[in-house]
Amino acid sequence: MSSFLKGVDQRTSLAGMNRMELLLFTIKGEQLFGINVFKVREVIRTPEISCVPKSDPRVVGVSDIRGLTMPMIDLAKALDLDAIHEENYSESLTIVTEFNSSVQGFLVKDVDRIVHLRWEDILPPPDSLQGVNYLTGITRARDQIVEIVDVEKVLAEVSGLPEGMSDEFVSSQKTKTSGHGYFVLGADDSTVARTQLKNTLDKLGIQNKILSNGKKALDYLKKWADEADAGIAPKISDRVLMVISDIEMPEMDGYTLTTSIRKDERLKDLYVVLNSSLSGGFNESLTEKVGANIFLSKWHGEELARVIVNRIDEVSRQREALQED
Repeated sequence: MSSFLKGVDQRTSLAGMNRMELLLFTIKGEQLFGINVFKVREVIRTPEISCVPKSDPRVVGVSDIRGLTMPMIDLAKALDLDAIHEENYSESLTIVTEFNSSVQGFLVKDVDRIVHLRWEDILPPPDSLQGVNYLTGITRARDQIVEIVDVEKVLAEVSGLPEGMSDEFVSSQKTKTSGHGYFVLGADDSTVARTQLKNTLDKLGIQNKILSNGKKALDYLKKWADEADAGIAPKISDRVLMVISDIEMPEMDGYTLTTSIRKDERLKDLYVVLNSSLSGGFNESLTEKVGANIFLSKWHGEELARVIVNRIDEVSRQREALQED
């Protein structure tokens, strides 16, 4: 089954074209679920699992995969569906994933296939379900609805998020970030990631707006640019310190958002940070290709804070130089 994903590394050409590949699988019954192929290392027959006393009930144990010990998560149990019975583990499959700087296995009933999709064909969950579900998007494939699982949220609930910024660090940085009237626009389809990003910016005393996908972020920026054109607001480069965007999002991914910003004369000078849980060197090369200023891995609040402080210092120097002229 590991050959099912052979050649995933060669599929990076889809990124930056607002296209993605979705691995379809079932958990119970015929309902199809999906996960971005870029989060998947391989699909294997579920190996022998050793129990871990007092672990989260969704973690059914650990397995040794070619010398790598990783937690095994029953995705059905994580989604409040009927769990896979222990006697049926050998009949199930495991999707081995890598994101958030960790490797873990998700037990599923069966894997269907990989499908090519456009991000604009993937819709966000209804607003009424935002924050109370485990989906980042909904689409159609094989003539039925496919629910894209927010595996970042599942992992965060099972393992917990990495430690955020320490109080000492916040105190040392807040004097550099607060009181300047800077504004940061964020975009991320994961509720957990949006919450963490907002918490980071709030602690630094920076005004912010965090939206759920790239299309919403681009529309927001264009609205502000229209206001500037109409003379009822300052130009957008004076209002927005930076844009912090996830990469994989419904309707418009982070690469396409960045490209769209660079193509708009009114937005092209904005500072763009791509912030993703995805692993792989292709992120850095594509960051440069689409014109983003920097790529950061998610869940590193202090690293992000330093990028923000450096940008504030840079903008402050530019403004002082203009005043001197």
